[in-house]
Amino acid sequence: MRFVRHSAVVAAVFIVVPVLAIAQAPSPQADVSRSVPGGGISVPGWQGKLDPGAQETVNDAKLSKEGDALHVITGPAITYWNPANTASGDYTVSATFTEPKFMSLNTHPHPYGIVIAGNDMGTANQTELYCAAYGSGNFIVRGFGPAPFQMNGRREANAAIHKAEAPGQPVTQTIAMSVKGDKVECAINGTVVASYDRSAVVGPGKLKSTDGVYGIRFAHNTEGTVTDLKLTKP
Repeated sequence: MRFVRHSAVVAAVFIVVPVLAIAQAPSPQADVSRSVPGGGISVPGWQGKLDPGAQETVNDAKLSKEGDALHVITGPAITYWNPANTASGDYTVSATFTEPKFMSLNTHPHPYGIVIAGNDMGTANQTELYCAAYGSGNFIVRGFGPAPFQMNGRREANAAIHKAEAPGQPVTQTIAMSVKGDKVECAINGTVVASYDRSAVVGPGKLKSTDGVYGIRFAHNTEGTVTDLKLTKP
């Protein structure tokens, strides 16, 4: 009988231990931001700001120029902009984003995209709205007002968004954000994936206005290039 009780205890230990190990295992989404060697901003006129509460600095991410392309490597999630780049009234801001090696710096997809309506940039009161694509075929529309606010379901799928064939393979997205009358829209690869009434994005806890600075945003631990960043007026 003592042998039976001892076996039961051993069995219980072997049952409990793996359960505890699973419960304590870190989430695959809870990865830590790396620090980019030689980080900082080397593109004249451009500035950057990390998300509220970030412990890193702008020098832990990197913005450089390679030919006609902006080259971004993060580090912490960051918004980059040039104060000379402003948009007001009705407009479209667009650019092409290329992730040369999908998920090369992380274990799951991270997004990158267009920022519009930036106000009080570089301060604790910074407000902005961005639409960003994932190389997995998903997108996110999110803002800071100055606290974060979400406009769509995180990692919402859309058939218009290009998917990398596999980790390490390239993927390219053309992303545009538009203000047209009372509508604010995001289009990816020529398809409108999200549309909101202006009143849904402007107001207390959200944007100060749809007028403001435009730029780009990359999530943490991501590398990509940006080409043909431009403002188009109707």
